[in-house]
This record gives sequence, C-alpha cells and structure tokens, in this order.
Amino acid sequence: MDADDPLLGFTPYEHVAPRRNSITPDRQRAFVAALAASGIVTQAARVMGVSVEALYKLRHRQGAQGFAGAWDAAIDRGMMRLEDCALERAIRGEERPVVSQGRVVATYMRHDSALLMFLLRHRRAARFAPVAAPGRDPQPGSALYERIVADHNARGPSSEEIVDRINAKIEAIKQRRLQAEAQNDDASEA
Repeated sequence: MDADDPLLGFTPYEHVAPRRNSITPDRQRAFVAALAASGIVTQAARVMGVSVEALYKLRHRQGAQGFAGAWDAAIDRGMMRLEDCALERAIRGEERPVVSQGRVVATYMRHDSALLMFLLRHRRAARFAPVAAPGRDPQPGSALYERIVADHNARGPSSEEIVDRINAKIEAIKQRRLQAEAQNDDASEA
C-alpha cells in the first residue's frame, strides 16, 4: 500500500506514556495496511506481531476514533477484495484433481453456480432477486416487491381510476334502466 493512500491518513492514537511494546502510530498504520490487504484481523495482527486483544483494546480507547475508523475502512477494502476473489472463482472456476489409484491423473474446472447466483442476487438485486416462495408474499422493501410495484404502476390506471370507471358504468346502466322503464310506462298508457 502506498504511503499516501487515504486509508493511512487517519489520526492515530498517541500513547501518553508509551512503553516498549506500545502500538505506535507507525505500527497502527502498518496494521491498517495489513488489514486492508487481507481483510482478516488475526492475520494482520500476526503480521504485526501484536495480539488481537491489544488491538481491540486500542480500538476502543477514548481518542482512538481515527484508528477505529481506519480499521473499519480497511475491513471494507478487504471485503471488496474478497468479493472480487469470489467473483473470479465463480466465473473462472476452480481447478480440481482427478485421482485414480492414489495418483492425480487429470484435472477439471469446477464452476460454483451457487456462488455465482449469490453474487448476482446481492450485487444486481434489482435484476436477480429471488422470487418469493410459494404461499409467501414478497415483503415491502425487497427488490422483488419494489419491482412488482414499479411494473404495476407503469402498466395501467390506479385503483382510484378503476373505481371511478366502474362507478361511471354503473351510473350508465342505471340511466338506461330508468329510460327503459319510462318508455315502458309511456307505451302502457297509450
């Protein structure tokens, strides 16, 4: 990671009376860089030679908000890398050995369709959201629910317009019936 990376521009925690094993500002930045690279707190702590407990204590100290914020940003960056790796694995596949009599005789590529569908559902939820289970309605706020509402609104008249149209038809039927009754009364008098 470059020294001018914005992730490392946080205000580190300054120990009032630093000890030999204190997590200095330089070590805090090195930890954040290692965490951004791996996304795994224990691995970044191991690289730094620092206990996870000491890092969590530092993170929760008064005045260590800059370090805590950089920690969260590093986790987010690590998660983006993890997503990229998962997407690559889903698309390219994973090489698997074919073993016969204790020896590898060939390899094949295994593509993880479940991983691919998971990534599509979460990265492109508007398009690949799961369909509601039979007997269960989609919930407000879900991508499927919002898509159904948008499709419905784009298609046709609102429920108020439909009610108005029905009422107009009922009124027209009443008027025709009254006219027919009036004509029948006129015919019977003549």
